[in-house]
Amino acid sequence: MTASATGRVVGRWHGAWLRVEGHWTWYRRYWLATLYSTGLQPVLFLAAMGLGFGSQVQAGPATGGLPYLQYVAPALLVAGSAQMGVADSSYPVLSGFKWQKDYLAVTATPVSPGQVLGGHLIWTTLKLSLAGSIYALIAVFFGAWVNFGALAVILAGTLTGLACTTPMAALAAKTFDEGTRFGLIFRFVVIPMTLFSGTFFPITQIPLYLRWLAWISPLWHGTQLSRAVTLGGVGVWPALGHAAYLTALVAVGWALAHRYFGQRLVN
Repeated sequence: MTASATGRVVGRWHGAWLRVEGHWTWYRRYWLATLYSTGLQPVLFLAAMGLGFGSQVQAGPATGGLPYLQYVAPALLVAGSAQMGVADSSYPVLSGFKWQKDYLAVTATPVSPGQVLGGHLIWTTLKLSLAGSIYALIAVFFGAWVNFGALAVILAGTLTGLACTTPMAALAAKTFDEGTRFGLIFRFVVIPMTLFSGTFFPITQIPLYLRWLAWISPLWHGTQLSRAVTLGGVGVWPALGHAAYLTALVAVGWALAHRYFGQRLVN
């Protein structure tokens, strides 16, 4: 994974894909070590909540008249994507700056900091899509899908994961300690977001004075979007609004991460 010694910066996409090639080289050797987080974790949640706990939940207005398994299936795909986006852009990104320092090594070549970030985002997008596809395929055998909208749920999950990825990458680029803040984010942001963003029950069950926390959560928007494309019940404009909110988070996070990567790797 080296660029020719021409003294010139490689093409924008070429440099990013060189980083993707490096990630792929590692992944094809150690993919078994990531199999649980890549697809099995949300499947186990689906089995526990959709089949186990869900067997005790009767279909009703809260589930749109659907079995609980079908109600929770798209939300769990999105929740798994959000968790993966945060996990893959916290300690791994900090390691590139602080411990393994491969970001410093790569930017000593014609590859720029922006291309390092681009490679990370492209690779994360591929991982999110792969994980969502594995989950969606296995969930078929659970009877979790009502139509082919499950394919669009994969896209909704990937977008939601990226909405969590870019802000976390920006935060990691501004982290100079041992990453203690990441543990706090997992404990006080990611877990509550998973539990109270409509994944397992409608947020109308949350007191109104706390409901705004769900409204600003990327996971709530991703969950609503995923259910809209496979279960219905959400109009076209609200669905586009959810997608626009997630896209805005991706864009803002990318802008901040691009700036902070440059500051840390150049200055």
